[in-house]
Amino acid sequence: MAIFHPRHFLTSSLLVVGMIIQVYSRGPVYTPPGVARLTDRFTRASVDQSYDVFFGGSNVHVTGNGTSADLSLDKSSGSGLASKNRYNYGFFNAAIKLPAGFTSGVVVAYYLSNADSYPHNHDEIDIELLGHEKRRDWVLQTNIYGNGSVSTGREEKFYLWFDPTESFHDYSILWNNHHIVFLVDNVPVREVIHNNAISTVYPSKPMSVYTTIWDGSEWATHGGKYPVDYEFAPFVASMRGIEMEGCVLNQKGMAPSCSRSSLSSLDPVMVRNLPSYRTNRLRG
Repeated sequence: MAIFHPRHFLTSSLLVVGMIIQVYSRGPVYTPPGVARLTDRFTRASVDQSYDVFFGGSNVHVTGNGTSADLSLDKSSGSGLASKNRYNYGFFNAAIKLPAGFTSGVVVAYYLSNADSYPHNHDEIDIELLGHEKRRDWVLQTNIYGNGSVSTGREEKFYLWFDPTESFHDYSILWNNHHIVFLVDNVPVREVIHNNAISTVYPSKPMSVYTTIWDGSEWATHGGKYPVDYEFAPFVASMRGIEMEGCVLNQKGMAPSCSRSSLSSLDPVMVRNLPSYRTNRLRG
């Protein structure tokens, strides 16, 4: 699962939409394209209605009358939330503000997983926001892990075009029978098409939604060169703007009652109509 095994990935035939470019502190200012705001199409929910504590309860603080939460990492523990429901397809979003300062080795993850129910053939769809050292190169990593298989791909990393510690930004996952799309502030940054080549390893089992912060010293910042420095702890990530719109699995674990066909037809990204921008994807 993403919290402890971030190197498990799946990719295959990909259509990558290049919306994230590298921006240095003295580099050009990037203005993202105007796109339809998918987050405006769904109702936002409170944290206490949507999540239970996953781990590190003493480092989870629900604020704003249940509408937001602070998750912290210190030397004793990280922390995380898990959705009360499991979903089979849907749109999932959280507005997150990352911890500021020297955050090397710190990982803030927003992801879907069913590793608790399928330990040997689980699915997972990850957004991982990686801490940094003194440079202002904020990295977002996306992972897909399907049906217990990692044989067909790897993670993809991108530079963000803004400082994610200054304000809240929306991080979203659209998952249906047609494709998986990762979005940042409603801008699609990666798409994985469900086709015959990956039909047996395409995520298809119900998953829970997680938000976590944890120590990724071994790999997160420049391949583990810069581990977490707990002199700067606690590291606090804040979240709000929760959206979970999908087919909810009922208590008996039977097929969800909502219309999967309507979710499968959801394609508000309209990839082919987006303008072409320079892709800057990190390799390795």
